[in-house]
Amino acid sequence: MRVTVATRRSALALAQSRAVAHALAAAGHEAPLLELTTTGDRWSQAGAWQQPGMDVKGMFVKELEEALLDGRADVAVHSAKDLPGELPAGLAVLATPPREDPRDVLVGAPGGIGSLAEGARVGTTSPRRGAQVRAVRPDVQLVELRGNVDTRLAKLDAGEVDALVLAAAGLRRLGIERDDAVMLPVDMCLPAAGQGIVAIEGRGDDPAVRDACAALDDPAARACLAAEREFLARIGGGCTVPAGALCEVHGDHLRMRGWWGATGGFADLEGPYDDPTGLGGRVAQQVGAP
Repeated sequence: MRVTVATRRSALALAQSRAVAHALAAAGHEAPLLELTTTGDRWSQAGAWQQPGMDVKGMFVKELEEALLDGRADVAVHSAKDLPGELPAGLAVLATPPREDPRDVLVGAPGGIGSLAEGARVGTTSPRRGAQVRAVRPDVQLVELRGNVDTRLAKLDAGEVDALVLAAAGLRRLGIERDDAVMLPVDMCLPAAGQGIVAIEGRGDDPAVRDACAALDDPAARACLAAEREFLARIGGGCTVPAGALCEVHGDHLRMRGWWGATGGFADLEGPYDDPTGLGGRVAQQVGAP
């Protein structure tokens, strides 16, 4: 069958979407790409930052979801951390391929965060990353750095910042290797909910497309994403909220860590594999969610 795949036009989004399209093709389906520009892409390219009252939730997925709802596309491929806590009526996450490394990486300081000079300029637009970096190195200067991965790396190489923080998964999916990159341990920098996971979204009432995507689904990634998204929904989170969450499979149970910058709360809990949302809710409650 024909499964049209909606995607953003960034290099990382295309790499992820092409991987999904190739997997669908390997399963015998025709999977053309529908490339779209989202509100978030235009916002980022303009160099804008959040304005008072501006709703940034879902801005990197809105146009892709519209294509699903009006039938131009059958699935949309997202970095799961871009998905808002609630999906539009009629849409659902149909599949989650195996998770890539969820950690953040510090680029520009191969000796780690402790090797940065006093007052070093660290590029990031993430309140989550910024707050956790400053907790370890309160002396560093946080520099707003927007754009895609290549753009940010070019700004680092041009000397606009001394280091920057990126998702390890993005670098790996783009095939970028840097001698000046070092992984940040999750105990120091807890990832964003869903980081490293690709979410394949589609219409919930389309069983043929759901069946086509079933072969791409990894149960472990799905369970962990469900727990992390429940945590995010309970704290009212999004890309502008300083919060991190990481769920991992340990045998027949799940372990999840969560942090919420609004309260400073941190939780490290375990729960049954078959109740990921229950675990996510308990972690959210422990960090201070109502």
